[in-house]
Amino acid sequence: MKAILPTLLLALLAMTSPAPAQSQSTPKAKITFGGGCFWCIEAVFQRIKGVTAVSSGYAGGTIENPTYKQVCGGDTGHAEVVQIEFNPSVISLEKLLELFWAAHDPTTLNRQGADRGTQYRSVIFYENEEQKQAAQKSKTAAQKDFTDPIVTEISPLKVYYKAEDYHQNYYNLNAGKNGYCAMVITPKLQKLLQKGLIEQTPAK
Repeated sequence: MKAILPTLLLALLAMTSPAPAQSQSTPKAKITFGGGCFWCIEAVFQRIKGVTAVSSGYAGGTIENPTYKQVCGGDTGHAEVVQIEFNPSVISLEKLLELFWAAHDPTTLNRQGADRGTQYRSVIFYENEEQKQAAQKSKTAAQKDFTDPIVTEISPLKVYYKAEDYHQNYYNLNAGKNGYCAMVITPKLQKLLQKGLIEQTPAK
């Protein structure tokens, strides 16, 4: 009888103890944008509430695992892109698309400012039909804000290759060290900040 009591006691405790709380996973979605140098676009989308991760990389090309040097050569067909992970319950894809049009000039073919080449093309890589339709609808709506025709490519994402580590979180790590950051990225961020489109610092 003495041996049975501890077993019964443990069983009763298990029945009356509250069940452990189940962790609620955060809803996630991904979209991939190209709008010139990926350092610029990465810095922009890091400053949006509801964006949970941003990485710089390459997409839309013809070879596997391209290097930055190969992509810069313009022969691989890849674009410099950022892959954005976001919580659709906090920010919608439509809002991200609106910011995409505001964050670069989608009317210049294979060029953003002094950056020239197909690797700097304006492009949206979608992951499903819903994203495709949203991108096309947003592109049509955005045209009213531009005098010249929008030349942004809208294509299915086949493969995304994350860029080398030193390209990740580039502006945040190099804002005070790199002339490109000071002359190109900082003014872009200040302009978007004044319009209330982004936050001062990376969103958490």
